[in-house]
Amino acid sequence: MRQCYFCTNNIKVIDYKNIEILKRFLDSFSRIVPAKESGTCTKHQRKLSRAVKNARIMALLPFVTH
Repeated sequence: MRQCYFCTNNIKVIDYKNIEILKRFLDSFSRIVPAKESGTCTKHQRKLSRAVKNARIMALLPFVTH
C-alpha cells in the first residue's frame, strides 16, 4: 500500500491556492482521483477534496477539461 503524500511530507494544511500540489491528485478530465488510486489517507483525502472544490470555485482550477 502506498504512503499518504501529505503524511510523509508532514503537510498539515492543504491550501487551495497551492495549485501544483492539487493538480497531482486530478486525472486528465480534472476529476479528483480516489484515495485508493492516489494513496492518500482518509483524513487528507477529505481535506484534499475540499481544497480542490474551493480552488474550482475561485477559478484557480477548471471544473472540466476536454
